Amino acid sequence: MKTNRWRPMLAATLTIGLAACSSGGISASKDGVFAPGVDQRKEAVDGVDVGHRLLEAGEFELALRSFSRAALANGGVNAEILAGFGTANLGLGRLGEAERLLRRASLRDDAYAEIWNNLGVVLMEQGETVEAVQVFRKAFALNNGESAQIRDNLLLALAKTENSAYTDPKNNKYKLVRRGGSDYQISATS
Repeated sequence: MKTNRWRPMLAATLTIGLAACSSGGISASKDGVFAPGVDQRKEAVDGVDVGHRLLEAGEFELALRSFSRAALANGGVNAEILAGFGTANLGLGRLGEAERLLRRASLRDDAYAEIWNNLGVVLMEQGETVEAVQVFRKAFALNNGESAQIRDNLLLALAKTENSAYTDPKNNKYKLVRRGGSDYQISATS
């Protein structure tokens, strides 16, 4: 009989406690501390832009997801999305996959100099210096020599081919370039 007497008090305590946990609880904040809801009327940010921002932040797995969503939203892949996939894979250390994707991107009609540059970076990472020089030259030509990063990568590749004894892994720094002015720096690991 004694346990029945405590049940209503326990139920009232639980109800008050749970009400305090909700956003509209006992003393809900009026200053907007809680996150706003999602505005479904606004247009979403382009997945390619989000992917590039995630690449800049070093969030390569999330960038892959963002580029995948962009491919679905755009009805397929273009050179920029393929390059985004390749760059994210390069950041994750998946050099074979990065090379395959960047080669596909470079064969597209809408390929641009930065795609060729990033392919050259992958080739340099894999030790394919002679082919990387040719790829950097193509990137340099497409860019009309305006990108300092592409020029630096070409000069480094040329120096490495001229002096094959140049194998100091501490000096193997290549710059990944993205369309729109952002650049990424990936250091070779040995």
